[in-house]
Order: sequence, then structure tokens, then C-alpha cells
Amino acid sequence: MLILHCPYCGVDADETELTPGGEAHLTRHGPGSNDADFETYLFMRENPKGPHFERWRHAFGCGKWFHAARHTVTMQVFGTYPAQTQRPPQEILDRISAAHPGWRWRDLGDEGTRA
Repeated sequence: MLILHCPYCGVDADETELTPGGEAHLTRHGPGSNDADFETYLFMRENPKGPHFERWRHAFGCGKWFHAARHTVTMQVFGTYPAQTQRPPQEILDRISAAHPGWRWRDLGDEGTRA
């Protein structure tokens, strides 16, 4: 069973208390965006076999949204952090890199890209 730590209320909640919200750290395009940007936002999602960043809501707890980093095959959880965070905390990126040498996240700019 998947157990995630809610960074707001501090509860270790199992998946029956949580609601998944899809991929985290998406660039949302709204009114006034061009068709290509809006299409990318609507339809282009990561579907990795490995580390992935997701949105979760503590539905039967504090009700707040947060982000979680987990491995989609092994269900290993690398950490959770507030949804208002623009990019994953460095300590979570370090945990993923330690478990998967050579892995890099897509939004690191000059520091590398996701493999």
C-alpha cells in the first residue's frame, strides 16, 4: 500500500485517505495562449517507468494538495513537499539521484535534463 507523508498536517496517510491529481509541475496555459501551448498542456504528460512527480490531495485529512516524488514501478517514495513549491527540493532530487545514478529532472536547466 502506498503511504505518503502530508507536509502540512504531518500525517503519514495511506492511499485510501488520498486523492491523486496527476502530474506535478506542469506549465498551465490559459486564455490568450496559442493552440500548440494549450495542446501541450492538455495532452502531453510524462508516463515514466521510474521516478515521477505527482500531485496528491489529503482528502480525508487536512484537505490540502501536495507533491510527491515516487518510483512508478517499485512504489518507492522519495519524499513529499508543499504544492506551492516551484521545483522539487534538492534533498528529494539527491535521494532520487542516489537511487538512480545518472537520473536528472527535466527542469534543471543548465544542470541537466531528465534521462
